[in-house]
Amino acid sequence: MPRRNEPLERSCALTRNVRPVEEMIRFVAGPDGVLVPDLKRRLPGRGVWITASRDAVAAAQKKKVFPRALKDGSVRIEGDLAGQVDTLLERSALNAVSLARKAGEVLAGFSKVEAALRGQEVIGLVQARDGGDDGARKLAAIARARFADAGTCRMIGCFTSTQLDLALGRSNVIHAALLAGRAGENALVRIEELERFRSGSDNDPVSGTHGVPAANDGAGNAVIQD
Repeated sequence: MPRRNEPLERSCALTRNVRPVEEMIRFVAGPDGVLVPDLKRRLPGRGVWITASRDAVAAAQKKKVFPRALKDGSVRIEGDLAGQVDTLLERSALNAVSLARKAGEVLAGFSKVEAALRGQEVIGLVQARDGGDDGARKLAAIARARFADAGTCRMIGCFTSTQLDLALGRSNVIHAALLAGRAGENALVRIEELERFRSGSDNDPVSGTHGVPAANDGAGNAVIQD
């Protein structure tokens, strides 16, 4: 959630479009001059906002948007910035899944997930992307049959079995169900942030054909808001 009195929208330094802060990623230069993603939007200093997609972050790095926006040619980017953001978003999502398990809002195992899909308020069907096809198809069919009209159960396939093992504290996790509740819903939000970043399906980050164009400074540079 935005901090008190924080603007609800920001302009993307790459596309010059204005978007809700939830659809943006803030970057700041650390004390050592290295650019870092500020996913929680809390770090001090001048911020650069980029549309939250892998393509947008990669393009911003390639086009040297960050030094221009920060008005600091000494700012450094170490390695693959989009990859760094992906790792942080993935870690955040898996941590949220782990917290949902501790809150009793995640069930794992084929039988438990099948029973939940038939009788509980499931908001997300998690299937390991390296798992078998037969069980995944059966559970997906049950979920579609029950939740298709309401559209309230998301199909999630962005994690490996090993990642789910670690998040859920058990072995050989292929299927899991996120249940309605504060922790489960928070986990779903974090997962959706990761999936949006990876797919970029609801954005056109490079050409900037979505969103509201931001103002510029007269020299073709987007107005950057901290």
